Amino acid sequence: MSVISALPFLKPIHLRSPGSSPGRQRRHTLPASEFRCLTPEDAISVFEIEREAFISVSGECPLYLDEVRQFLTLCPELSLGWFEEGRLVAFIIGSLWDQEKLSQEALIEHKPHGSTVHMHVLAVHRTFRQQGKGSILMWRYLQYLRCLPYVRRAVLMCEEFLVPFYEKSGFKPVGPSDIIVGSMNFIEMHYPIHGHAFMRRNSGC
Repeated sequence: MSVISALPFLKPIHLRSPGSSPGRQRRHTLPASEFRCLTPEDAISVFEIEREAFISVSGECPLYLDEVRQFLTLCPELSLGWFEEGRLVAFIIGSLWDQEKLSQEALIEHKPHGSTVHMHVLAVHRTFRQQGKGSILMWRYLQYLRCLPYVRRAVLMCEEFLVPFYEKSGFKPVGPSDIIVGSMNFIEMHYPIHGHAFMRRNSGC
């Protein structure tokens, strides 16, 4: 049995608007805000957001629909979606990797025995951008990774202009990525998870 198959999924987190109370909510009303792991059924919504965010800008897409479905089938517990009233507004998709640096293979492979989470993509729906949702989702995702005992670090690659955004979340640039997509070059960034064992023990994970 693989390590992943025995791990629990992230429990949905519901946020109520200020002043609301359970007694005032109608039955069957969708939560105002919910964070949960994604499933293969979410793949089309994920890809629609991703396609608009990336292909319209660079002509390239971190994950195409078949790859989205693949990762949400193999390792859904390494994804996180933000839903507003049932509608996906932002997401992160990750997989496991087992080498020091990312290679071309990391773009399409999930290594079940790895201890590094490769964050493939973070995207926000166009109507919800410039609201800080990307930073909030990243913070929640990193908090969640601290609850997974097999995870030692998170890695990603991004274009140089995005480095300051990820630095604000605690990622450190380690140099140019070995991966080139089309004419695009990337910076590889790492975030240590292994130093948070005490936080895990005291976080209710």
